[in-house]
Amino acid sequence: MTQAQLQERANIPAHDDEPANRHWRDYFTFNTDHKVIGIQYLVTTFVFYCIGGVLADLVRTELKTPDLDFVSAEVYNSLFTLHATVMIFLWIVPAGAGFANYLIPLMIGAKDMAFPKLNAVAFWMIPPAGLMLIGSLLIGDAPDAGWTSYPPLSLVTGQVGEAIWIMSLLLLGTSSILGALNFLVTLLKMRIPGMGVHQMPLFCWAMFATSALTLVSTPVLAGALILLAFDLLAGTMFFNPTGGGDPVVYQHMFWFYSHPAVYIMILPFFGVISEVIPVHSRKPVFGYKAIAYSSLAISFLGLIVWAHHMFTSGIPGWLRMFFMITTMIIAVPTGIKVFSWLATLWGGKLRLNSALLFAMGFVGTFVIGGISGVMLAAVPFDIHVHDTYFVVAHLHYVLFGGSVLGIYAGYYHWFPKVTGRMMNEFWGKVHFALTIIGLNLAFLPMHKLGMMGMNRRIAMYDPKYETLNFICTMGAYLLAISTFPFIINAVWSWHKGPKAGDNPWQALTLEWMTTSPPAIENFDELPVLATGPYDYGMSNRRKDVDVPLADEKDPALAAGPNSVLRAEPDPAVAANPEDRK
Repeated sequence: MTQAQLQERANIPAHDDEPANRHWRDYFTFNTDHKVIGIQYLVTTFVFYCIGGVLADLVRTELKTPDLDFVSAEVYNSLFTLHATVMIFLWIVPAGAGFANYLIPLMIGAKDMAFPKLNAVAFWMIPPAGLMLIGSLLIGDAPDAGWTSYPPLSLVTGQVGEAIWIMSLLLLGTSSILGALNFLVTLLKMRIPGMGVHQMPLFCWAMFATSALTLVSTPVLAGALILLAFDLLAGTMFFNPTGGGDPVVYQHMFWFYSHPAVYIMILPFFGVISEVIPVHSRKPVFGYKAIAYSSLAISFLGLIVWAHHMFTSGIPGWLRMFFMITTMIIAVPTGIKVFSWLATLWGGKLRLNSALLFAMGFVGTFVIGGISGVMLAAVPFDIHVHDTYFVVAHLHYVLFGGSVLGIYAGYYHWFPKVTGRMMNEFWGKVHFALTIIGLNLAFLPMHKLGMMGMNRRIAMYDPKYETLNFICTMGAYLLAISTFPFIINAVWSWHKGPKAGDNPWQALTLEWMTTSPPAIENFDELPVLATGPYDYGMSNRRKDVDVPLADEKDPALAAGPNSVLRAEPDPAVAANPEDRK
């Protein structure tokens, strides 16, 4: 189907020098285009990120002083419960799905996801779940048992708020399962002829591992939440110790999902970083297969480490040793990725733009979180700092220093592809500087607070902790300020930014081989993949092809005849795709 026919079918006016664009109303409807759904995910989750950030700043405002002088203890409990729930289940997890929705079909040469309607259903479960959670705070009956919702505490606090929390998480978990199923089938069945698994971009490998982990672990959380709802609303005694129930069983079921959830939150952005670093360091990625298979190793090992959250719950000593060892082992495939990223950067022609700065910030801060994670894997140390601010510091270095910086790197890297326009680099660097300073101000002192013995989830504390808490609060405020340059930059650039062209970074993966923004069905003709990904600086480059460069000082980018950059549709393959199998 020609571009003109696609425009006519979609009732979209053609622009003189731009590909067909969706109407703004399409983003508020039940649309099955994977690109629309991807943008819906990314924008919606960023709104929830801002809401979660406001909740975090309210918590930090209370903690600025040792006394209870800003909100009541009950409101404080609801604030930190909703902050954690929003950031995990309404921001980081669905943001990864947003990138996957937009990029996977483009990266593998498909026209759409395998199940477009199911894809739309998965997204439209998220807004009502989020509105229920935030609305519970406005009506004065928000959940307040923490994001883990351990019984028996969750059975004796507000019944309405806890029921809302359970219903919201069931909706969000169902959305994750539907999305994961869609990603797996798309990756397995819809790659273009000639693209084997070792020709897939590393982001696709990361999403394959994430989706498999989601399908195995999320139903266990759903089962735990349903049983908890029966205890709460029907008076059963699955987890209620007063009737013979065992709350530790809930902990096992909860963490069987919620520790893999850490990898569900970080693996997609391992994939993002693996795409960003080679492009902006102008080098082939170092250790493609090592990075790819380490994602699968993390996915498997992530299922057998959950009880390191339960070292103080009375589990037997031999079981502690098993989970300590497996938790330490999982650092190995993660270390392989870090080594490969650093080796890719080493000796590269680094373009220190916003995308690469956030990617490098990701590597540095995630390593800090990883080191503290190995420390927490050791049973004696974990028992010493359990339920202190050391754990809060570790969590935020992994999930903010890791996942959130990865999200920002992805935003800056693929913004030209999504919008057809470039973001302002000066304000992108301002955004990075404010974010990295605020991140370390907010979370680095928490390691010291934890070692000093300050418990988490408390609104009042010993005055000896006041100075460090004041620094943490100032850092949280700076993180809030840091979002404004990004929001203004993104909105302005989407409408007024300089036009990007189809491939401003001179990247080599298939999503850059179509228009910016992509056509309705991505590719006008079936693309052909002739080489593996990331083949920068190829020795067989053509001398007769004048390829415009994003950086004129980068002569190694002339495209070789077999480069995916010069991928041309093969008429024989288009006529009979079976010939390529």
